[in-house]
Formats: sequence, C-alpha cells, structure tokens
Amino acid sequence: MNTDTLTIREMCDTFDVTPRTLRFYEAKELLFPQRIGQKRLFTKKDRARLKLILRGKRFGFSLEEIRLLLDLYYKGDGQQSQMEQSYALACKRLEDLERQRNDLDDAISDLRDQLKWGEKMISSLRKTS
Repeated sequence: MNTDTLTIREMCDTFDVTPRTLRFYEAKELLFPQRIGQKRLFTKKDRARLKLILRGKRFGFSLEEIRLLLDLYYKGDGQQSQMEQSYALACKRLEDLERQRNDLDDAISDLRDQLKWGEKMISSLRKTS
C-alpha cells in the first residue's frame, strides 16, 4: 500500500465507509481525490478531511457546517478562524445535544409514570374480573 495515496477500497477499509459515501463527499466537494482515469487516489489531505467530516457528522454537524470549517483551514491565519469557528459551533452543538438529552429524560420519566399508571389499571381490572 502506498502511504502517500490510498485507493477507494483502502479508504473504505481504513475509515469503515462505503464507496458510495466517498463518492457522495466528493460530489459535495468535501473531498478532492486525484483522478487517474476511473481510479480515485486519496491523499493524506483527503484522509485528514475525511476524518474531520466523519467526526463532524458524529457530533451532528450539517455538511454545510463541516464545509465551512474545512474551508477556513485555507484562510491563511494560522487556523485561528477555523479553531474559533469550530469552538463556537461545538459549543452550540453541545447545548443542542444537552437540550435533546433533557427532553429525552423528561419523555422517559413521563413514559415511566404512564407505565406505572397502566400497571395499576391492569392490576385493578384483573381484581374485578
């Protein structure tokens, strides 16, 4: 395996993604593999970008947010803009996730209460029959 570039199969194996996923990210202009005929070769830069894309998706960032952060890398300010934007987006995403978790905790608690009520109702119906 050439350490400078990886084929689409090697990328799939390395990052546990499908070829379709890689082609999708390429079509969305998030990855820019070298093309030799029909063959795609992914550079170290592509691998780093894919790692960031996958991390961003895992955290729930949209593809547009991910694109913004990736594009800021090339702004020429020593990655300061990228780091500041990444931090701000991550703080907002964390707030959203915590709010979702609280909503889920409330829904779970309500459902448990309803189940307890249901158990009592079923038990009382059994006693009367």
